[in-house]
Amino acid sequence: MLSRFLFLGVCLFLDRRAAAFVPQGRHVVSVRPTASPRLTGAWAPTPAKDSQLSMKLRFGGGSNQVSSTMIKKSTVSKVLSRVALAFLAIAMVQMPLAAHAAKKAKVVEHLHTGQKVANFFRTFGIPDLGVLAIISALPVVELRGAVPVGIWMGYPITTVLPVCVLGNMAPIIPLLYLLRNPTLKNLMAPILKRAEKKAAGLGVGSLEKQWASLAAFVGIPLPGTGAWTGAMGAFLLGMPTAVALSSIFTGVVSAGVIMSAITLAGRKGGLAALAALFAFTGKEFLFGSKKQDFLEADPYWDQSTVPVNVYKNKAPFTGKVVSTKRIVGPKATGETCHIIIDHKGDFPYWEGQSWGVIPPGVREKDGKPHSVRLYSIASSRYGDDMTGNTGSLCVRRATYWCPELKADDPAKKGICSNFLCDTKAGDEVQMTGPAGKVMLMPEEDPSTDYIMVATGTGIAPYRGFVRRLFTEKTPAAEAYKGQAWLFLGVANSDALLYDDEWQEVKTNNPEQFRLDYALSREQNNAKGGKMYIQDKVEEYADEVFEKLENGAHIYFCGLKGMMPGIQGMLKGVAEKKGLEYDAWLKGLKAKKQWHVEVY
Repeated sequence: MLSRFLFLGVCLFLDRRAAAFVPQGRHVVSVRPTASPRLTGAWAPTPAKDSQLSMKLRFGGGSNQVSSTMIKKSTVSKVLSRVALAFLAIAMVQMPLAAHAAKKAKVVEHLHTGQKVANFFRTFGIPDLGVLAIISALPVVELRGAVPVGIWMGYPITTVLPVCVLGNMAPIIPLLYLLRNPTLKNLMAPILKRAEKKAAGLGVGSLEKQWASLAAFVGIPLPGTGAWTGAMGAFLLGMPTAVALSSIFTGVVSAGVIMSAITLAGRKGGLAALAALFAFTGKEFLFGSKKQDFLEADPYWDQSTVPVNVYKNKAPFTGKVVSTKRIVGPKATGETCHIIIDHKGDFPYWEGQSWGVIPPGVREKDGKPHSVRLYSIASSRYGDDMTGNTGSLCVRRATYWCPELKADDPAKKGICSNFLCDTKAGDEVQMTGPAGKVMLMPEEDPSTDYIMVATGTGIAPYRGFVRRLFTEKTPAAEAYKGQAWLFLGVANSDALLYDDEWQEVKTNNPEQFRLDYALSREQNNAKGGKMYIQDKVEEYADEVFEKLENGAHIYFCGLKGMMPGIQGMLKGVAEKKGLEYDAWLKGLKAKKQWHVEVY
């Protein structure tokens, strides 16, 4: 009624104004309501009555009737004006009463997204519990949106929670297996990239820490987390399927408990459930960062006990793959993988050493077992999990591009590198070693500077160096006062290896860690040519020579093709400084400051 009073009052008032401008003759003035927002409840207008308001005002014609016409117009105008004012007055009186009545009126239910989705599936005749399971399985909505819907449906939480958990987990098992399909993986590349950024922190530490962090990631019901993103993160990390599923299931149950607590008990209930989740998963983070000193010599810099060739070809060690992860971007000039191998603490090694790997199968030419391939170890002696039970390799898949086939020739691919890059969690690897002492760090003098030069996967031993000196809580890290300078040469930015780790170390240790890249396809040297590793080192030739004169150790690791360029550059700089290069180099080797491991 209030809307009708207001509407009629305004119409009459406007019609009265319009009448003043009507000339002599017969006219029809119609006022029709325009489209307006839909009104609901008791105030909704009746279409049959309010579809058209029409008032016809008729006036006579002729010059001898002007005075009577003006009188009639004046009279009608006064009447319409009073009627309009009356309607407006009634409307003003009705407003407070209408506001009071609106408070008592039944509130129209506003449905959130989950409830709207539930009503949509209900139209297909699906039972409510089935609808609840479907909503839980949907990405984005998942369990966090389904639990409140189940309560809204009227089911007890003892029914809602199990249905939502099972529904949320239903698509995760097939998702983990479907992601192994290369075609599907390529189609989902943008989604996987976002998932990798969100789940970036899950890969830090031991498998137990990965499990706990993944469970917490899935279990805290915030935007961007959840079972779907967690599953993609676990896949990208190369976590064993069984471990990933148990962690995701724990997280889903935790998310269900938190959402149930929030729905039934409000903010306090949610905080209590969140505290319980932290207590369950947080012990790995609270107690897992103990000091790394249980694999140290006494004193820690004593190299007399370095293990060498503990396992040999005829009696190799059998390690088990924990994870295999591609660590280069799509535009890299090849595929490089980071492979973590579990040795249960039975295969100790030191930073700078290598593991031998015996690929399975036999050689085609004579049927004998494949020979051992050496790979520099890409972790400290404590492993990526800092437990002393694992070690890591950095391996580039060796392929041969056939110009005639215009494709990779599988007959000429690298046997061992392809085996390693194709491994999955749980696969066994036959290993020998550890081998070598030439790349060890001399730690007796904690002020020693280290200059580390690498191309490609030659970065591996330096990752162990840097983790030992700056990342882990080792006696060497506590004592170190020198500077570590890393040079890495690769083709382009997508081919950079462990860049996130280097950047973090550089941020945390700006005075003690230096980092320089040579990107041959993206940078130019001083002469306008491609920037190779020797060109980048040459930019700092004076500093490098000064450090070496003051006792720094310089390391070279990577493809042997880099050494002629490196030595040619150093020889040219030495001659400019008036030094006899061969004698200068002989002096460095005599002091054990020159370390080379190329392949």
